[in-house]
Parts: sequence; C-alpha cells; structure tokens
Amino acid sequence: MFKASKLAGAIALAVAACGAAHAQAPLKATVIHWWTSGGESQAVKQFADVYNKAGGLWIDNAIAGADQSRATTINRIVGGNAPTAAQFNTSKQFRDFVEQGLLNNVDDVAAAGKWDQIMPPSILAAIKINGHFYAAPVDIHMPAWFFYSKAAYKKAGITNEPQTWDEFLAQLAKLKAAGLVPLAFGGQVWQEKITFDAIFAMVGGSDLYLKVYRDRDQKAVMSPAFRQVLVDFKKLKAFVDAGSPGRNWNDATAMVVSGKAGVQIMGDWAKGEFSSAKQVAGKDFGCFPGFGPKAPYIVAGDAFVFPKTTDANAIKAQKLLATVVTSPAAQVAFNSRKGAIPIRGDVDESTLDICAKQGLAIIKDKSRQLPNAEMLATPDTTGALQDVLTSYWNKNQSPDDAQKAFARALKDQ
Repeated sequence: MFKASKLAGAIALAVAACGAAHAQAPLKATVIHWWTSGGESQAVKQFADVYNKAGGLWIDNAIAGADQSRATTINRIVGGNAPTAAQFNTSKQFRDFVEQGLLNNVDDVAAAGKWDQIMPPSILAAIKINGHFYAAPVDIHMPAWFFYSKAAYKKAGITNEPQTWDEFLAQLAKLKAAGLVPLAFGGQVWQEKITFDAIFAMVGGSDLYLKVYRDRDQKAVMSPAFRQVLVDFKKLKAFVDAGSPGRNWNDATAMVVSGKAGVQIMGDWAKGEFSSAKQVAGKDFGCFPGFGPKAPYIVAGDAFVFPKTTDANAIKAQKLLATVVTSPAAQVAFNSRKGAIPIRGDVDESTLDICAKQGLAIIKDKSRQLPNAEMLATPDTTGALQDVLTSYWNKNQSPDDAQKAFARALKDQ
C-alpha cells in the first residue's frame, strides 16, 4: 500500500533497531496464528514479506480457529517445542503465561518504539504487566461495527444509518419485509457473545458495562437496566435466518457482500472479506460503529507473544518480529487488508478506507474508548458468560433466569 521507497526505509529502520545482520543466516521465526480467511491471509502476508526483507525467514503456521490455535501454542510450549511467536487477543488470555515465567519480554523494542506514548491506555494495560512488555500488539479491532449492504438497504427503502436502537430495529423489520435476511448471523458462542456485548455497550451504556465487567457489581447485574439489555439482545433472534446455527463469521459476512442479507454486527476484521470481493466502503457497503456520534467504541485487538527461550538467535528473531510488525509502514499494509486500525496514530492514513479513518478519528477521543470485555475478565469468566448467553439465545429461557445465571457466573469465577 506504500511506495517502495517508504517501505524500504521502514524496513531499514527495523533492521537497525534490532541489530539484524544480513550477512548472517536469516533469523527463522515460526509464527502461529489463526488468520485463515481470504482477507486475513492477505493481511498476514504483509507481515511475512516485511519480516523476510528485514533479514528474517517467516515460517507460517496458520491454524483455523482461535481456540484451536491457542491450544496448539500451549501444547507446544508445554511440550518444549515453542514457536518463536504466537497470536493471542489483546486481553488477559496470556497473563497466566507471564505469571508462570513462560514468555520473553520485548522491553527494549517497546522503549525504542515509544509504545507508552503511541498506544491507547487499554492496549497498554493488556500488554504491559508488572512493568514489562510481554506482547507486540498488531491491530486495534472494534468488535461492534455494523456493516450493511447498500443494495439491500436500497431494496428495503432505507436511506439513512440508524441513530438509535429503536431505529435499528425498525430498519431490520423493513429488510425482513423486503424479503431479505435482516441480520447476517453466525450462531457460534463467541459470535453470540460479541453481539451481546455490542448491544450491551450501545443500549446499556458505558457505565453499566464497566460496573458489570470490570467491577463485577452484583447489584448492576441484577438491575432493571441490565435485564433490559438481555431483552433487547433476544429481540435480534426474530431477524436471523434458520441457517445461522454454527455458521462461520466470514460466511455471514458473505451474505452481506452478496446482498442476500442486510446487516452484520461484527468486528472490523469483516472488512477484509469485503475487500477480497472488490467491494468499496461507502460505495458497495456501509459501516457505522454504533448509534449516534457519542456511541462507545469498544477497543480490542490481536498481539504476538514470545515464548521463553534462551537461544540467542531466537531472541533476535523475536525482537526483529516485534519491531517490524509495529512499524508504521507494516501497520498500514497489514491493517488496510485486515480491516482493523493501526496501533499507532502516527501513520499515513491516506490509503485507509472510510471505516478505518472513522475509527482512527474516534480512538483519539478517550471518552468514547471502552475496553473489550476480555480485557476485563479472565478467560474462565469469559467462557462461563458465553455459556450463559448461548443458553439464553438458543433456548426458551426467560430474561430473569438468564440474569440470575449471568450473576452467578460472574460471582463464581
């Protein structure tokens, strides 16, 4: 996405920062990740190309499914065959590794890159533990974007983006009346959870969201306001199709790409699928990050962690990787294809689409930033809450029973 001269300059700086010597054998880096969809594969190739040109040898180990990918990483670490780097979400997923001394830090890379100055507080809180940097963030994802088909909206006679929850429901009803699938949905537990969190943030508001997820306030969970969030979440059930259970997220995105469905609530990684289909934001599809100009902007993302090793070349490879993936040129090249926004604000955004530019503008307003729930809860708690929500979504369960189950899950973990 950048001119060759700019990319070459960024690579040269990365090499200098890490002290990599081209005269030596390439620094091999086995990288485990779960970026396997069309758009994701194109994105991660940008990192591989930059790393290879900087004196490394990227050995790609793509594993479909986030849970499966993380399980493979854990098994390899425990089995003494750890990768050079592995993808985790920017969350508490890797905190146990840190506490058990199983990760190398990249403090010198973070200092050289001034990470403390260029990254949002919620990202820093996830990667900087006990004063040390244990992960290199590669993107900022917002998991609560609304993507819609321009053609579907036109067919349904919808001419504007909704400014309130009630307006959104009315638009879903119009899409249904026009013979379209109103809401493209993938009935998997993690998709149900991020859809719930989107509604929670947008309808319940930031204060209630933080009281529940950050503070584990039982009174907040049992409040009428939280019960209403559960009621509103279940209202979406009337607008999904019978084929939604078990559907992958990118297959749901394809329904919007084709115009078969009207809207999908999904993270901004979905934009990669639109790009792969040669669709243009603002022309073929639209995007909005919530209702109105002050809607909360949930901050999430991905990062590479670096398993513990004392091998000098492996450590050099980890530092080189941490440097190149966070460099400005690589950030733009990767995120323009991934659908996310860069982890730093000092990049040339001229090649980014209108959705990404909107996200970069919003992220500068700290009052709108809201940590992803996984930044506030442990993996065990997240899993327990997913179980509660999938049961509520898929069964004939009352909101009162779901509310009690949610409260118990938060209290017991």
